[in-house]
Amino acid sequence: MSRWPLTDVSSNIEICCQQYGQLKKYSSWSTPGILARAGSFDKLRPACHHESAMNEDELEETEDTGDDESDGQPAVPAGSKNYITPPGAERLRDELKHLRYTERPEVVRVVAWAASNGDRSENADYIYGKRRLREIDRRLRFLQKRLDAAEVVDPKEQKGSKVLFGATVTVKNEGGELKTYQIVGVDETDPSKGKISWISPLGKALLQNHLGDSVYVQTPRGEEELEIVKVEYK
Repeated sequence: MSRWPLTDVSSNIEICCQQYGQLKKYSSWSTPGILARAGSFDKLRPACHHESAMNEDELEETEDTGDDESDGQPAVPAGSKNYITPPGAERLRDELKHLRYTERPEVVRVVAWAASNGDRSENADYIYGKRRLREIDRRLRFLQKRLDAAEVVDPKEQKGSKVLFGATVTVKNEGGELKTYQIVGVDETDPSKGKISWISPLGKALLQNHLGDSVYVQTPRGEEELEIVKVEYK
């Protein structure tokens, strides 16, 4: 059975790439976009049993090189537990599940398809796919390590006026302005929602203090005094 010449395949790949941007700008493509193009080429290309098959070993999980220890996230202090709230732990588990059982298999399929098109040195789908696989595997190792070391603490099971992990604390500054923060794990911080890490300067200053206490925090404007006016667990 006849097959397209390699030059024709490369030409068609390049035409497709140009529709989505320059060939070298593969890093901005989304997985669904690549999957759509893979399906299009499968319909256009004649079936052939002699296409170059990709070695399955190339698609196995990439090796742990130690560069994924923090994966861009704050590191948990040495010797400390990775405290996290139940919703935070659930988000990590959901992300791990999505990457392992949904996104990674899709990217593997794209890489296998791209490899069958011939020369891989300038094959944007193949190059991007392999890069994305490495990113996914690094993130999977990071998530697994975080979950293995997690110490889940439910704020709803805490009570009292002492500031502990998971507490929602309202403070008043010297100008009388009120602000509310929740002390959470390093993987669930969100400043826009007032969620601060227990290892952040403010988190450290608040922990172990009580309702009515004053704490001091270094800010860009200098040292600031904050009074704890409310402690909640919810």
